[in-house]
Amino acid sequence: MPGKDDVVSLLSRTELFAGLPSDDLTACATAFREAHFAKGKVLFVRGDVGRKLFLVVEGRVRLAVHSDEGRELAFRHATAGDLFGEIATLDGDLRTADATAITPVTAYTLDQNAFRSLWSSRSTISDQLIRFLCKRLRETSTQLESIALYPLHVRLARFLLVALANRKPPPGKRLPLDLGFSQSELAMLLGASRPKVNEALGMLETAGALGRTQDRMFCDPDKLAAIAEQAND
Repeated sequence: MPGKDDVVSLLSRTELFAGLPSDDLTACATAFREAHFAKGKVLFVRGDVGRKLFLVVEGRVRLAVHSDEGRELAFRHATAGDLFGEIATLDGDLRTADATAITPVTAYTLDQNAFRSLWSSRSTISDQLIRFLCKRLRETSTQLESIALYPLHVRLARFLLVALANRKPPPGKRLPLDLGFSQSELAMLLGASRPKVNEALGMLETAGALGRTQDRMFCDPDKLAAIAEQAND
């Protein structure tokens, strides 16, 4: 079992549990269990019965769906501090996506029955849960809108701005950015092929919004923002 104080500290920084009273955080932390997954391990697949909520401590987990033709669309990467698997864990129904560790992963897991007991007996947790699910729904709607309506280079610019997390470079400089995953993973997140993403990267490079070396990317947030704003023109 993980140290309770460590779990409380991590939970207090998550979207779902942040802001809860200390006694609620402690009750939640006590119910979590530590788990480890090797790179490439499939945590669950679409259609599995949901039994656990996952909280990533270290590593990266790909959440994806597959078409009948075998095409894979990764709609999110869960990294340190991210929760996933909440939908099926809440209603006891089937998983809606696949979850695969793309690096070695350490996570805390919360059993469905324990989770249900917590939010059904503590109103502050149930209130937080409603807000959390509404935020998830809005994020999914925004992502689907982006894939359906905006050119790939605009989607890519918006994605990179989020990855930069509001960092600002020194005057006349660009910000280094390490995405922490391959261009193939980036293509799946953007709903495009790898060659198309490489083409979009080239367009941003031509526009001066980024530069690339063999192993690094350097971004100009202002130019990326100008390109991203094309989505609102």
